[in-house]
Amino acid sequence: MDTEPYTRVLLKLSGEQLAGKFDNGIDVEFGAWLAGEVKKVVTSGIQVVIMVGGGNYARGAQLAGHSIQRVTADNIGMLATMMNGLALVDIFNTAEVPTRVVTSIKADQIADQFTHRRAISHLQKGRVVVVAGGIGRPYLTTDTAAVSLALELDCQVVLKATKVDGVYDKDPEQFPDATKIDQMSFQQAVADDDIKIMDKAAMGLALEHHLPIIVFNATKTDNIRQAALRQPVGTTIGD
Repeated sequence: MDTEPYTRVLLKLSGEQLAGKFDNGIDVEFGAWLAGEVKKVVTSGIQVVIMVGGGNYARGAQLAGHSIQRVTADNIGMLATMMNGLALVDIFNTAEVPTRVVTSIKADQIADQFTHRRAISHLQKGRVVVVAGGIGRPYLTTDTAAVSLALELDCQVVLKATKVDGVYDKDPEQFPDATKIDQMSFQQAVADDDIKIMDKAAMGLALEHHLPIIVFNATKTDNIRQAALRQPVGTTIGD
């Protein structure tokens, strides 16, 4: 098994995580702490791409219905990720972590359009790249967008940030005897309906292209760095 650190990683952050101690919006204190954790990865010589969710402002799947069309609802969700991306970049730059935001939806007045060349150029200059707007199309979650983006930018792993320390055989909050799983296959993850860490489309795409996913607690100090360095943390889903 390869034990060398990754050279380029994709960190998937949910909007709920960015809300921190609040019910919605951005927790700036958590964002500054997160910037310090990502800085540890960058100073280790590892390039970082971040895909942000938007659930702290709006979630398309929940808005759909009640007179709002699904496409409209998903577009609102993508705009929510834009707000997170813009805020996160300012927080990171203030913390002296050089960062740029690019967007998969057209919003020239506030952010550069995502292109493969632009993203790679930022990474090669040592900048963190935050991608907002998901995949830019409805009916696809930011989890699926994260896997697609990781493949496009030649990231070697998707670091799926959560508030739990990995995947369990059953809900650890409901079952005290739940057992953490350190390694599992994509086939296991896709077949088990109780595993809802990422949607099945995202895991299916990762399976097809042999892209590992590490599910871990990103709110614990040093965990992001450890995951990027291939040190044991969370649950690794792979071949």
